[in-house]
Amino acid sequence: MNAVDVMQPGVVYLVGAGPGDPGLITVRGLRLLQQAEVVLHDRLVSPLLLAETRAGCEIIDVGKSPGGHAPAQEEIIQLLIRQARAGRKVLRLKGGDPYIFGRGGEEALALAAARIPFVLVPGVTSATAVPALAGIPLTHQHLSRSLAVVTGRTRPRSYPVPENGAQAEDPLAHLDFTALAAIDTVVVLMGVAHLAAFARRLQEAGRAPDTPVAIIENGTTPAERIVCGRLAEIARRAADADIRPPATVVIGKVVALHSVLHPAIPPSTPSFISSPDGD
Repeated sequence: MNAVDVMQPGVVYLVGAGPGDPGLITVRGLRLLQQAEVVLHDRLVSPLLLAETRAGCEIIDVGKSPGGHAPAQEEIIQLLIRQARAGRKVLRLKGGDPYIFGRGGEEALALAAARIPFVLVPGVTSATAVPALAGIPLTHQHLSRSLAVVTGRTRPRSYPVPENGAQAEDPLAHLDFTALAAIDTVVVLMGVAHLAAFARRLQEAGRAPDTPVAIIENGTTPAERIVCGRLAEIARRAADADIRPPATVVIGKVVALHSVLHPAIPPSTPSFISSPDGD
C-alpha cells in the first residue's frame, strides 16, 4: 500500500467519488474513505459509498441542489479547516472529479491559505464517463478531433461580461459561443436549466440545427435515462421527457454512435463494494 493511502490526522483529503456508480470510485479513494473519521459529502454521492465508512465516522451532508437550501461554500471551507485543526482524519467526498466544476480548486486554495495540509485524489468525471457508458466516445478519428467541457450554470456577475454585449445577469455570459460552435464535441455539465438558451445561442453562432445531441440523466446509475435529438429540438424533447439534474449534455456527430455502441446491459449499482484488499 502506498504511503498516501494511509490517512494522517489534521490532513484534509479531497476525494472524487466518481460519476454516480459507486463502483467507479478509485481504489485510493475507497481506501481513504474507509479510514476517515469525518466525511463531508456532496448531494450526489451514492449512499453505498457512505456505507463503506468505518464505525463511528461522522458523516456530514454539505450537498447543494438547484433551488434547495445548502451550506454556503465558505461554511464548508471553514468546517474543513476546523475539523482538520481538531486533529481529525478529514475526507471531503465530491461527485465526479474535485477539480472539474466541483469547486475543489477553491477549497484547496482556502486550505493552503490556512496552512492546512491536503491531499487530492482525482475522480472519474461525469464529463467523460457518462457519455462513454452511454455508448458515446467523445473523440473519434473521423468524427471528433476537438472537445470542450463547459458548465451551463454559473452565478450572475461572477464572470466578466464578454465583449459581445451579453448582460451581466445572463447565466451563460461566461461562454464564448462562437468558439464553441467550432468545437467538434461539446459536453455541458449542469446545463438542464438553460438548455433552450444554450441550444439557441449555439445555433446563432453557426452550429447546424441538425447537430446530434444526447442528454443523459443520472448517468452510470440504474435510474439513467437518455434522450437524443437534434440541436434545434433537444430542449423540447428534454422538457417532454421531464429531464432533471443531474444530466450530462453531449453535442456533436459522435452522438450518432450511441445507437450502435450503447451497452446491451444497462447500468447497475452493486449491493456492496468489496475492499480493495479483497476483504
